[in-house]
Amino acid sequence: MVLIESLDQEGRGVARVDGKVTFVDGALPGEVVEIDVWKRKRSFDLANVRTLARESSQRVTPGCPHFARCGGCSLQHLDARAQVAMKQRVLEEDLRRIGGVQPESILPPIHGPSWGYRSRARFSVRYVAKKGGALVGFHERKTHLVVDMDSCAVLPPAVSALISPLRRLVSGLHLAARLPQIEIAVGGAHVVLSLRVLDAPDAHDFAQLREFERAHAVEIQLQTKGPDTLRPLTPEAARPLEYRLPEFDVTLRFAPSEFTQINRGVNERLVARAVGMLRPVRGQRVADLFCGLGNFTLPLARAGARVTGLEGSRDLVERARSNAQINGLSECAAFEVADLFRDAPGAMGRLGRLDALLLDPPRDGAQSVVESLGEDAPMRLVYVSCNPATLGRDAGILVRQKGYRLIEAGVVNMFPHTSHVESIACFIRDGAPG
Repeated sequence: MVLIESLDQEGRGVARVDGKVTFVDGALPGEVVEIDVWKRKRSFDLANVRTLARESSQRVTPGCPHFARCGGCSLQHLDARAQVAMKQRVLEEDLRRIGGVQPESILPPIHGPSWGYRSRARFSVRYVAKKGGALVGFHERKTHLVVDMDSCAVLPPAVSALISPLRRLVSGLHLAARLPQIEIAVGGAHVVLSLRVLDAPDAHDFAQLREFERAHAVEIQLQTKGPDTLRPLTPEAARPLEYRLPEFDVTLRFAPSEFTQINRGVNERLVARAVGMLRPVRGQRVADLFCGLGNFTLPLARAGARVTGLEGSRDLVERARSNAQINGLSECAAFEVADLFRDAPGAMGRLGRLDALLLDPPRDGAQSVVESLGEDAPMRLVYVSCNPATLGRDAGILVRQKGYRLIEAGVVNMFPHTSHVESIACFIRDGAPG
């Protein structure tokens, strides 16, 4: 029997067995468990729970019948409030350990729906003759096998209900063994299923796919190679996906292959908090870096600022410009293509002097951008992060080298029941209003 001392950043229990660190899937702090070690390394072991001798008061019954096998979620057995507290600890530890900084105040966590929240998902498809057809779902934990599942509690109910019909559809297609993936994108009540096909469907398969579209009121798109090959099965019936940010009277359209935040309810609160932190006023010059299709840019423009969004993807810049036009914001929201990893100094130089700056980088963070900030850097900077480690690194540069104070930071529970940590932090330079 071993005592679980804490959780690591992936949500695994941490124990010490004969002085060696052991990571235990499915175990919670304070629990006493018997374990099965399934991998031994020089400095640590990996294990599963065999029996639970003493249970944590924070343990709850998982909300999905497939949780024990499915690799999509890792923390359904932990109370929702404790999940958020764990993520807050990860954020504070990475800021302190990696960046050598700590926020002057901790923000209340941003919460939203915990179930039925995923507006995007990628299902793997595997044709298994021994099981009588195709499996459609997420990978099993620690394997590349596909879970034999008929529902998913973190998908919207209408989308979860498509899993069994999709299995029947794929099983009846001639190209069943040549269809490895289905991506799901939801915009309001509109659902798009993007099927990765390695062979062109024949007449029989086209008929089956069109009947599925009609029967389930979805749109099917086929992708033969890269994302640029995605085409609607029925072009005359295709229509754009979109979501709204009602507080700012903004509607954003997007293609199935374009990035959007997965948890729409949390995204609304995140955008509102970011705009509130930046405090844009009419006439101010603001930049939104790694702007995507305008998720933060357009609300900032609606608040009266003159905003420039920079993004490395030309297609996303075109989408952002279109969204600005749809929302009547083209006069105060401009978008440009810029590689912020290779030429951050050049991009920042072209922007000129700014009053405020918003960063929403991918997992690699924004080191090149923060290192390029000079003496005329904006007085207020908001950083939205999907990786607390790179936020910690960049926060250290901003505070120790660029003259900023980290006035507040907190977690954003974008992915409930997973160990993924999103966060937001606000930095100001001396002389800026607090």
